[in-house]
Amino acid sequence: MAVMSMNKTTWIAGAVVLALAGGGAWWWMQRSGADAVQYRTSKIERGPISATVSASGAVNPVTQVSVGTQVSGQIRDLYVDFNSEVRAGQLIAQIDPETFEYRVRQSQADVDAARAAVLTAQANAAASRASVSRAEVDLAEARRDLERKLSLVEKQFIAQSEADKARALVNTTTESLKSAQAQAGVTEAQIKSAQATVAQREAALAQARIDLQRTRITSPVNGIVIKRAIEKGQTVAASLQSPELFVIAQNLQDMQVDASIDESDVGRIRTAQKASFTVDAFPGQTFEGEVRQVRKAAQNVANVVTYVAVIGFSNTGGRLLPGMTANVRVVTDTRENVLKVPNAALRVRIAGIEPAAPAASGAAPAASATQTGRAGGFSWLSEAQAQPAGGGLATLKDRLTAELGLSTEQQGKLDAILTELRPRFMALREMGEDERAAAREKLTGELRTRVTALLTPPQREKYLALQAQNAGGGRTETPKPIASNDRSTMGNGQKDSKNGGAGPAGAAAAVATASRPGVTASAAAATPPAVATAPAAGGATAVPAPPTGAGGGGPLAEFRNRLVAELALTAPQIEKVDAIFADARPKYGTLRDLPAEERPKARERITADVRARIQDILTPEQKPKYAALVAQAASRQSTRGRIYLMGGDGKPVAYNVRLGITDGTSTELLVAPGSPDAAALKEGAAVITGTLSAGASGAGGAAPRPGSTGPRMPF
Repeated sequence: MAVMSMNKTTWIAGAVVLALAGGGAWWWMQRSGADAVQYRTSKIERGPISATVSASGAVNPVTQVSVGTQVSGQIRDLYVDFNSEVRAGQLIAQIDPETFEYRVRQSQADVDAARAAVLTAQANAAASRASVSRAEVDLAEARRDLERKLSLVEKQFIAQSEADKARALVNTTTESLKSAQAQAGVTEAQIKSAQATVAQREAALAQARIDLQRTRITSPVNGIVIKRAIEKGQTVAASLQSPELFVIAQNLQDMQVDASIDESDVGRIRTAQKASFTVDAFPGQTFEGEVRQVRKAAQNVANVVTYVAVIGFSNTGGRLLPGMTANVRVVTDTRENVLKVPNAALRVRIAGIEPAAPAASGAAPAASATQTGRAGGFSWLSEAQAQPAGGGLATLKDRLTAELGLSTEQQGKLDAILTELRPRFMALREMGEDERAAAREKLTGELRTRVTALLTPPQREKYLALQAQNAGGGRTETPKPIASNDRSTMGNGQKDSKNGGAGPAGAAAAVATASRPGVTASAAAATPPAVATAPAAGGATAVPAPPTGAGGGGPLAEFRNRLVAELALTAPQIEKVDAIFADARPKYGTLRDLPAEERPKARERITADVRARIQDILTPEQKPKYAALVAQAASRQSTRGRIYLMGGDGKPVAYNVRLGITDGTSTELLVAPGSPDAAALKEGAAVITGTLSAGASGAGGAAPRPGSTGPRMPF
């Protein structure tokens, strides 16, 4: 019995131990599972993307006329109603004309009275003229009598007194003639006064007749009545302004949307841009149009400033009616066949996971290339000076070895050249700004010459092609419109996220490849001087590259080449443009010494001066094209961001990336072909868009863990 009791106790104890062990294992597994993190992912896609500006507005006719009245009175008749089609001159309403008819009669009577007064004045004038004639006859008779009596007095037939009486009669008759002539002048003036009164009365009669005619309200244009604001029997009063009786739309087939654009977006709106809009009356249908005008008159409502953009469209069939509310989307920029990442991926932040730091040697990542004294894709100092000594020159060797097929002997000679020149490149940092440019040019020229000397003829041709490519910012053909990753200061003043940048590229060809990740400026420094033209595809000749010292390579060189090609600059103009870029270079270089908060304004002042100087050398025909070119470049900005990709081991890997335009759902991902991250940032790569706690199923599982998402990117 004792043995059986002991076995039973041992069995129970073992069972308890096993149960506790199993429970502990289950608890540990659940705890480990609870601590595990699952990631919600999506794919990097390739395809078109469009940036848009959204706004709301109202559908209106292109031309609509408000019909009013210039006289007051009671509406006696209405001949049209809403939606009535009318023609120019058609009677559409009648104001009671009785009062105006009596005014016409009164004015006619006044005219008749004035004309009678003219007849009376003319009769008085005739009587006055008769009195003058009679006075003239009496004067003539008195003079003859005086002459007879004077002759008789000389013969002493009569007394002298008779002659004196005759002389007095002549004087009296002369004065009577003058009086009659004055009276005739008065009667002539009375005639003119009466005639003026007639003209005045006739003008009043004409005004009365016009007012009578204005009681007939007619249509000024052909169109459709879209508003009627009066009723029969209503009294209208025309005082300081004409009351609105009707609104007539001239043509409902050609209409427009007056959209209110926010002041932060109006800079991206230009005429001829494509636009689409929807209306609530036709859900699910989209109507197409284009921007016809951006009105410069600002509208300020509750301290919110907007501008009206006129979107023209063809209203086929008259489906859309005036006054409808339209939700407008204006396409401001479009890219074809680009990489796109979901916007949710740009808001993810995973604590403890940062992008890999650039290697001590070899190609630097794209993000670091933009953090070494660059702003908007430009670098004033060559990276031979801005980075550790081994990195840039080592990359130069790797690139030349790979692209030129250097032999072992040539690689040894190249190593010796780079080893000798490396400390001299580093010493450039200690020089002043004025001395540095000349010393850099001299040292770069020596490097090019020595590299060229060790190459074979076929290799030299490839080397020249590399140089031409670098001078054109990575292009060998005539430059195309600036892409979103071409951060020319002619278009925008975007600053570097670390130090605010320093401006456009330096003059030396050492920065020609600064905008191409994976190729350092030291590599560019070893390329030979820019040739006059670079061979383009198909045997065409490219736009002349800027000379060394006139503006450098990369995006600035591309912008300069676009000026030459698209504005058809003459040789003197090209020389002046290059001089402007060369003159601006040291000014941009001084930005490094300014505080970070002062750099944007200082850079913008320098950029504005460059734009103005270029504007001054252009012809009137070139200036509109230049304005469009600058506006286009300004709209093509890029921003910085961070995304996380799923690594081969199932763990997230962080990448600093540059971003282009966004359509609200996806954002353009800018990846240069030579970037070290190009192999990872490709179509189909899994990008993390959020995190999930363990046990959550699907993309709509548990909410993201705190801290897994960062602030929204400023798109």
